[in-house]
Amino acid sequence: MKLSRAAALSSSLLLSAVLALTGAGAAQAASSAAVDYVALGDSYSSGVGAGNYDSASGNCKRTPRAYPALWAAANSPSSFAFTACSGARTNDVTANQLGPLSSATDLVSLTVGGNDAGFADVMTTCVLQSEATCIARVEEAKRYVDSTLPARLDTVYTAIRSKAPSARVVVLGYPRFYKLGGSCVAGLTENERRAINGGADHLNAATAKRAADHGFAYADVAAAFTGHEICSGASWLHSVNWLNIGESYHPTAAGQSGGYLPVFRATA
Repeated sequence: MKLSRAAALSSSLLLSAVLALTGAGAAQAASSAAVDYVALGDSYSSGVGAGNYDSASGNCKRTPRAYPALWAAANSPSSFAFTACSGARTNDVTANQLGPLSSATDLVSLTVGGNDAGFADVMTTCVLQSEATCIARVEEAKRYVDSTLPARLDTVYTAIRSKAPSARVVVLGYPRFYKLGGSCVAGLTENERRAINGGADHLNAATAKRAADHGFAYADVAAAFTGHEICSGASWLHSVNWLNIGESYHPTAAGQSGGYLPVFRATA
């Protein structure tokens, strides 16, 4: 049957639109597949606490259960360099982790600052010493975050931008550790838990400001972990573990996949 001129024109326009959308979709998929991704940072990025560590990573304790590896497995970037390392401070990132960055790098993720601020010592103090000593140690860490950490973050962020001038850089924060008024019947006092949560918020606020000042995206994970803190009854964080002290106060595998990964995916 012969089409009318109007019908033929409508069919032609529809076909053109379909072809254009299909081409755009293919181009978008190709662009996604072409991402060069580098994952930097400390134990929250390497995946300490999630288990199944790569023996080749040694004391860095990188694992395929960490959010960078999970994102890479789901998105198949053209390249993925995973240099995050347990215990890393800002100077460790600049000295040991930036090698894979280049002008071709499209995406960078990073968690850093907690070790500089004395995270491990804060938690050790709070677990082993008095409430007053714990709260004083948290306040000391907050003063460090105000006085010294910003310049250290600036050094890291400047180095990243220098080596990867075109990359989207996503700086991720840290969760609050405790659900206040939760299910815990022993351990730290409520005042200690409140102080530690406040210290995490203080660190996250400082990190977010420095990231924004460098034009980086900041990804806040605190909301994602709400309802999954220690004392929640459904924790995505290890409490103190005397048999494996290094995993204490780190995300579990569920914390990486259910907390960090969705927030990074939405920001990246």
